[in-house]
Amino acid sequence: MAELSEKAGVPVATIKYYLREGLLPAGERTSPNQAKYDEGHVQRIKLIRALMDVGGLSLATVGEVLAAVDAGKESPHRILGIAQQGITSTRQAVDEESREWALATVRDLAERRDWPCKEDDDLVIQALVGVLCAIREVGHGWYLDKLDDYAEIADRTADLDLEGIAGIESLERIIEVAVVETVLGDRLLSVLRRLAQQRASKAYFARQAVDGG
Repeated sequence: MAELSEKAGVPVATIKYYLREGLLPAGERTSPNQAKYDEGHVQRIKLIRALMDVGGLSLATVGEVLAAVDAGKESPHRILGIAQQGITSTRQAVDEESREWALATVRDLAERRDWPCKEDDDLVIQALVGVLCAIREVGHGWYLDKLDDYAEIADRTADLDLEGIAGIESLERIIEVAVVETVLGDRLLSVLRRLAQQRASKAYFARQAVDGG
């Protein structure tokens, strides 16, 4: 187990925890007190860490993802969907009128973009509904006029994300990369946006000064 710990970059105690929780399959027993672990165990640990440490998924959701991987009956698209739902936070306490308005907005957007829209059980849709309601509550409805423009950027970003898993054959590796890309990609886009805003702000107010002068 010490060798597995070194290869996977996690403490032995963490490996034992994964084993106890059924997240990591047992190694091949070589003696009463020793077991042999292979590269598959290393990859599984990397996936678990991506789901838990980067994605922040609950133990139950991690178990659900791993069970789907091991069963081999679900498509990669479906398993990625389970992981995506787990890393999506939702906004609660939305009044019914606002929720219906936001859902109608989401339905229209999804139809225009050919996006899936499973309202009842899709946490991603619920999260979008929450964001739209928040925008409406603070009186920034003009933001919604740009919704299709932002959706266009999102489509392009998603295409770039999928390029990151092109050529990867291991399902575990695909899920690991996708989760890391989504979580860290969100942060990356946020920081890049702020840098771009600094550039745009400087140019905008420079033009304003010239026009006003």
